[in-house]
Amino acid sequence: MIDLQLLQESIPALLRGALVTLQIASISCTMGIVFGTLCGLGLTSKNYIIRFLLGIYTTLFRGTPMLIQIVFATLVLPTTLGIKVSLFWGVVWAIALNSGAYIAQIIKSGINSVSQGQREAGKTLGLSNMQIVWYIVLPQAIRVVLPALGNEFITLVKDSSLASIVGVQELTKEGEIISSRTLDALTTYAGVAIIYLIITTALSLALSYFERRMNHHAQH
Repeated sequence: MIDLQLLQESIPALLRGALVTLQIASISCTMGIVFGTLCGLGLTSKNYIIRFLLGIYTTLFRGTPMLIQIVFATLVLPTTLGIKVSLFWGVVWAIALNSGAYIAQIIKSGINSVSQGQREAGKTLGLSNMQIVWYIVLPQAIRVVLPALGNEFITLVKDSSLASIVGVQELTKEGEIISSRTLDALTTYAGVAIIYLIITTALSLALSYFERRMNHHAQH
């Protein structure tokens, strides 16, 4: 049975780990959106070399496990190439690059959903290609793919648990430490699962509210 007293005593440590989890997810997602948006634009470029290089990047990071990427960033690079970063930032960079590869494809699909007629209308108004992308294409593309971007952030919250493998004390690692000390895995990981559920449910509700607000403004 779940030990409620142990669960109550574990809450401060688990919340401390949850804060680190949210930090990893939010920083990684922000960086991933920047990378992904730039790469999404590049993937729709007419320049073959740019599309080819970005295709290699997205294929590499989408086609290999995030766990391997985290281990590579935090353990392989420091030992083989002497590139030293903290475990926290190594994890953040690995997750951000992985997320950016997926977001690039999301943004690309959003850009392709904008009709060519609107681009032509922008040219008729005398806008430059950059202005057309910035003021016409991207706002509509982001509105289309917003649910997918929100789901990506929720996924990153759960994927950040992989940081525990290299010793970053996020939510899962805190649970592992408590479990090894108390020998009560059921209670500890039930607490971890509950906190993950609360976080992801709150994010899902916030995303749904934001989508409704955007749709309401779009209709008016």
